[in-house]
Amino acid sequence: MAIPLLAYAPSSQNTRVKGFDVPNDDQLRIFSTDNLLSPADFDTLIGAAYRQIFFHAFAADREIYLESQLKSGQISVRDFIRGLCLSSTFTASFYNLNSNYRFVEHCLNRILGRAPYSEKEKIAWSIVIATKGRAGFINDLLSSDEYLENFGDSIVPYQRRRTLPSGSVEVPFNIQNPRYESYHRAKLGFPQVIWQSTVKTFRAQETAPKAGSPANFLDMARNLRPAPIGSPAVSAQNVDFIRGVPYRGAGGN
Repeated sequence: MAIPLLAYAPSSQNTRVKGFDVPNDDQLRIFSTDNLLSPADFDTLIGAAYRQIFFHAFAADREIYLESQLKSGQISVRDFIRGLCLSSTFTASFYNLNSNYRFVEHCLNRILGRAPYSEKEKIAWSIVIATKGRAGFINDLLSSDEYLENFGDSIVPYQRRRTLPSGSVEVPFNIQNPRYESYHRAKLGFPQVIWQSTVKTFRAQETAPKAGSPANFLDMARNLRPAPIGSPAVSAQNVDFIRGVPYRGAGGN
């Protein structure tokens, strides 16, 4: 018998209250299958889904079968997100390299588009992972009322409420929450400190010499070692005139 999801409260009273946001340049673009006009729009939507779940997908990480099903209308965007979260790439990159608590934090950011409300929420969802497994946890998130109300079956999840009430912009979760936990970063040797033997100087663009300027040839001119003015290239005392004259012997040599 599975343990029911523990009750948890938001971190503040107005966390779940919908705010009035004025669209601006910081407003994220919403990708949905409801307004697709061309096959290129489908590729853009699929790329947005990869960026949201994987942050970046190489050619070997792409799920070609799922993409084909989505383009042909056999599955919805929600099913496509489910397939990405249950793929071997997401499992190897996030589930295997993090604890259950940190994996919950990753999934809440990527699937529900928000950070965890509190430690109680991470504990509650970690119990779901322990009882239902990784697939059951993903299915519960995608079937939750919060996901269906905000994204439904056709919208790619995105980071909600990027603009805070104070006017500042929240840091993207990919930067705020790295893929590897500190324990695994230490095992992989991150962060790496690289010492440089040479000191690089910065020169402003407006002070840099233009093309054809003599300053570009200053180092080359300094390395030249010309002979003193007035001195012959070869001294006459060092020339052997006897050996230098051609000589033909009696035998034609």
